[in-house]
Amino acid sequence: MAGGARHAGGPGGAGRCGPVTGGQTAGGRAAGTLLVIAKEPVPGRVKTRLTAEFSPREAAWLAEAALADTLETVRATPAARRILVLDGRPGDWLPGGFEVVPQCPGGLDTRLAHAFGQCAGPALLVGMDTPQITSALLAEGLETTARGACFGPAADGGFWALGLARPAPELLLGVPMSTTDTGAVQRARLVRAGLTVGELPVLRDVDTPHDARAVAAEAPWTRFAAALATLSGTPSGVR
Repeated sequence: MAGGARHAGGPGGAGRCGPVTGGQTAGGRAAGTLLVIAKEPVPGRVKTRLTAEFSPREAAWLAEAALADTLETVRATPAARRILVLDGRPGDWLPGGFEVVPQCPGGLDTRLAHAFGQCAGPALLVGMDTPQITSALLAEGLETTARGACFGPAADGGFWALGLARPAPELLLGVPMSTTDTGAVQRARLVRAGLTVGELPVLRDVDTPHDARAVAAEAPWTRFAAALATLSGTPSGVR
């Protein structure tokens, strides 16, 4: 989610998008929210590093499969709210049970800060790049988040999950995204803020064809693995 390839958008800054509050129980106590930040799987706009081996349409198809896997897992995980923070328009890959809000303009740090602004209490955010995630991992992440913060490091130096007990945009704004030390910088922000940081396992983001094969081998039950197997077995692809 926040490492490896560069993301479109200018540098982040405060004040570009205001927070939206919500997500509390009737008694006023904050409840757990699962956030997914994603981009509509449009050819030429998603997973462009996969085009070293696949066509833009095939890369978008793989992205759609990864997103569908992620959303299905999030839907199966107990949470008070499930929010898709989307760049683009929803498609038939979106299951029921999600609130959909548009992404904020700006750099990835700004968009992540804005995503957390949709919540008033504990929230765990993931991207669309890790179709191998499980409900058990997400449930563990939400439980850990409620104690302060949760961090899921990615193999490329970024992070695949980030949880905050309370929304705090200043913890994200200005973090250099899409570098090999993005995760280290982000985690250090959490520690300096005095938060108790629980860690989830290291996972691999799907950015390159090599990543795609490794993730599919790790999670052969996923739509993503089936889509990759179809493309790999058909020289001209399926779309």
